[in-house]
Amino acid sequence: MSGLVLRDDQGGLCTLTLNRPDKLNALSMELFEELNAHLISLAASDTIQCVVIKGAGKCFSAGHDLGGIAEGETHATPNFQAHVVERLATMPQPVIAAVHGHCYTGALELALAADIIVAAESARFADTHARFSLVPVWGMSQRLPRRIGAYKAREMMFTCATYTGQQAAAMGLAAQCVPDDQYDRTVADLAATILAQASHSHRANKRLLLETDGLPLSAGLAHEVYFGAGRGPDMQDRIAAFRNRKG
Repeated sequence: MSGLVLRDDQGGLCTLTLNRPDKLNALSMELFEELNAHLISLAASDTIQCVVIKGAGKCFSAGHDLGGIAEGETHATPNFQAHVVERLATMPQPVIAAVHGHCYTGALELALAADIIVAAESARFADTHARFSLVPVWGMSQRLPRRIGAYKAREMMFTCATYTGQQAAAMGLAAQCVPDDQYDRTVADLAATILAQASHSHRANKRLLLETDGLPLSAGLAHEVYFGAGRGPDMQDRIAAFRNRKG
């Protein structure tokens, strides 16, 4: 790999860093290939229990590399980038997108594949497909309205307007918005809180959420009852530790 996506594993947490800072982390085909390789490895890992995806330098990502679009980029796998974004969305581990600076269009589609978006105050979000006579193919039309509601999504998509980190948190696009000087600490604390809980529950809950998305309530409830993963192997130890602490 050429280092377009950096991987750092620390105590059950994997941090993936988009690493084209000189190009504002624009999403090239080569970057997607590296990201895909990391995601395949992480999905098979029993030791990594939480993933953070972030950007190097000034921003998360300015979006799809327009030069690649203009040159008619192709890949041996049809719709390759869409498959990579879907792979991120269906990772067994909880995924946090840590967003500072630009997060535009294709980059927003990538961030929307995460379970939780944390925004710095410097974050700027936009869907600019319509500015360039493009139509989303990486999930914007499906994930954005599910995150923020159908009519707010239409506003974002039709106006190509830019929204601040605080606005993103207010509309539910980001889970929270924090000052830039507290941003790294906030992401680290959130990841640590997730890691302190049972990984069995995280993986089982995420699977239930993915498998029941869009089902009628009765079908979703039945799926939870009959297809849930049940108790984890560390349940007794966790209960004992809780009871001892209270005692």
